[in-house]
Order: sequence, then C-alpha cells, then structure tokens
Amino acid sequence: MRYHLVSLFPEWFHSPLNTALFAKALESQIVSVDYINPRDFTQNKHNKVDDSPYGGGPGMVLMAQPLVDAINAISLSGKKTGQIIALTPVGEPLTQEIVQELAQEEDLTLICGRYEGFDERIYDILPIRKISIGDIILNGGEVAALALIEATARLQTGYMGKEESGEDESFTHNLLEYPHYTRPENFMDKAVPKELQNGNHAEIDLWRRKAALKTTLTYRSDLLEKAFLSEQDRHYLNEIHNTNLGKNIHIALVHYPILLKNNTVGSSSITNLDLHDIARISCTYGISSLQIVSPIPDQKILVQELLDHWVHGEGAKTNPDRSTALKRIQLADDLSCAIKNITNISGKKPLLIGTSAKPELDKKGREKRIATPFPTITKLAKNNTLLIVLGTSHGLAPEALAQCDFILPPIRYLGEYNHLPVRAACAIILDRLLGDFQ
Repeated sequence: MRYHLVSLFPEWFHSPLNTALFAKALESQIVSVDYINPRDFTQNKHNKVDDSPYGGGPGMVLMAQPLVDAINAISLSGKKTGQIIALTPVGEPLTQEIVQELAQEEDLTLICGRYEGFDERIYDILPIRKISIGDIILNGGEVAALALIEATARLQTGYMGKEESGEDESFTHNLLEYPHYTRPENFMDKAVPKELQNGNHAEIDLWRRKAALKTTLTYRSDLLEKAFLSEQDRHYLNEIHNTNLGKNIHIALVHYPILLKNNTVGSSSITNLDLHDIARISCTYGISSLQIVSPIPDQKILVQELLDHWVHGEGAKTNPDRSTALKRIQLADDLSCAIKNITNISGKKPLLIGTSAKPELDKKGREKRIATPFPTITKLAKNNTLLIVLGTSHGLAPEALAQCDFILPPIRYLGEYNHLPVRAACAIILDRLLGDFQ
C-alpha cells in the first residue's frame, strides 16, 4: 500500500508513522508514504494557500489551485493516485466496511484539510471521495488521515503477523469485540470467567459470542441492526435487554377535534379495527396506555361494549393475547381528560407530542414551529412521561396541535404521497422512537 499525503504540515506525521508496527512495515516495504505540500504549488510570491470565503463569514478557505496542482503532480511524477480521499466532517462516516474496501487499493491519496475547509470546486474538478472519522471537529485532517492509514495498513498482508488476528475484532461483523483477560487468574477479588479457563472450546466460543452481543447492546446497539443474528442470538439479547422506554409513553387516538375532508373541524367515528390494531401495536412496544379521545356518548358506549367482551367476557377466554392488548385502553372526553388519566397512571403530567403530515402554519402561511427530530423525543422519554397524540380522519385540528409541547416530523416528507392510515403511522412512529434496542 502506497499512501500519498497531501498536507500543509507533513512533519505532523513523522513521529507516528515511524513508530511500532508501522515503522516495521515501512522497513519491510509493506507500506510506503510520500508527502505533497500544496504550499509548494502556489502561484503567488508569498506561497499563500488560503483566502477569505465568498459571502463572508469567519475563517479562511483552502484555495483550489494549489490543491489541484498538488494532486495532479502525483500522476505527473509517474505514480498512481488510487482513490483520492478528502478527510472532512461532511464526508461519509468511516466504517470497518469502508476500511476493508480501501485496504484492497494499491495507492491511496489522502487530502488533509485546514481552516474552514476546501474550495468546493476541487470536487468538481477531481474524483474526490469525502470521508469523515466522526461527528467531531478537528483543527485539521491529519488526525483523521492517520486513523485511516492505521486502519487500512493493519489489514495489509504481513503487517499484523498473524493474519486471522483481525477476524474477531470490533466492527468486523457489526459486533463489538468480546472482553479479554490474562494472568493472574484472580486480581483484586476479580476472577477470570470460569468459561475461559476450562479448555472447552465450544463453551469458550459461546461465552465470547454472548459477551460480544452484550457489549454491543450496551455500548453500540445501533450496530445490531446490521449484524447477522441467529435465533439463539436474538433469544439471548431478549433475555438481557432490560430497558423499556415504552413504559414512559402513552398514545392518544383523537376523534375530536380533528380535520375533516373539507378542512373543517369535526369528529370521526371510532372504528373497531383502529382499537384492536393500535392496542396490539401499543402492547408490542410496551406502551403504558391507549387513550381513546371522543366526547360522543354513543361512541364511548361502543368502546365499552367492546372492552367488556374482550377484556372481561368470552373474548378474554378465547383470545387472551387480544385481551392483554385491549386492557391498555382508557376512554377520555378530550385531551385534558387523557392527561388526567395518564397523570394518575404515571404520577407525572405528560409532555404532549403532536403528529401531523402537514406543517403547522399561522394565518400568514408561515410555519409556526420546527418539528422535533425523533431521536430528541426518544431522549425525552428517558426522564419524562410522553403522550403521543394521533389524529384520525385528516389529522389533528389546529386547536389540538396547539396543546402539544412538540411536533414530530411527517413520516414521509420526502415522498409525494403522504396519507398513511393512523394504524400504520402509529406503528412507524413507535418503531422510530423505540426500535428494538432503546
């Protein structure tokens, strides 16, 4: 692997790239490094490489000409550039999968930014791939380049010594690595797990698999969505997963005040299908209660008859699972009654989270408030009681939305068609808020 480092500060790399395994790899020619300084390619007498940004603003921007000429000089010298990579916070996140891809290259050209970044036109002129090492801001791209260099170099044949040593490492299979232990067997009353001491390789493999799953669930549960998990893996994760944010969340299915087809405010009928399906959805995600909001007496009588059958009557005997789900249902005349019901259940007054497929507008057609992202609402659920307010028919009326503390974004705001049934919307919202591992 040949690394071509485009940097204003090539001396930054001299110590780390002449240390430990990388130094040995350089000596044995497994890797090689050359440095290209854009300052050597300037066309002004002061060797200036940056200038102020068009449109104003703080900081300086790296000029396109020195960078483009510096990169082109690699090819002009008879070398290959390989993939040209700019280390920048706006790039795709660096993952082990990308590292494994890049490690197959014979050459990599790494451009290290400084100041406010690069003149955007370098991406129009050269085939540059943008990569970020994380959601952090550094003074320059050298630290990021060093991370990419070490990650790809260690996958080169002969670099690590024992080739299979990277097979079980973190991220290789979208799992974090299992914990390691060495002598002594007991240290400060902390013993090495007995499964690792008995020499039974099947038990050791099982212990390591479970430990990797537990570590990933604890620290990087997002990786589990991409991991290939067996039924045994899923069963174990279910055993150890003891967090249920759903207990802090309640659902209100509002039938008044809602918008009708002609955009007037009115009421809608309670449907048997909505009650059954949303109750089952709520039960699946561990939601504490489902508030059915309607002030119409006849509608409430229908709900009560349904509950009498499924929760207290013959339905509970023939379908106990359905009974378990429908037990979550409570009736409320309006949102204030639903809030009282929830306060009685949880001991806390809930924050109201509104839902709408359309933006909330004022009289002049301006958006009243920006929707709150799903992850922010998930964080709120950790220390607060939440009431997710769903509207039937054509959605919540403005007076219902006005009572809400936050508004969720539309589920499919990038699509042209955004008319999901309330049952589907409820399931999608809860899955985005809670998923499997929240």
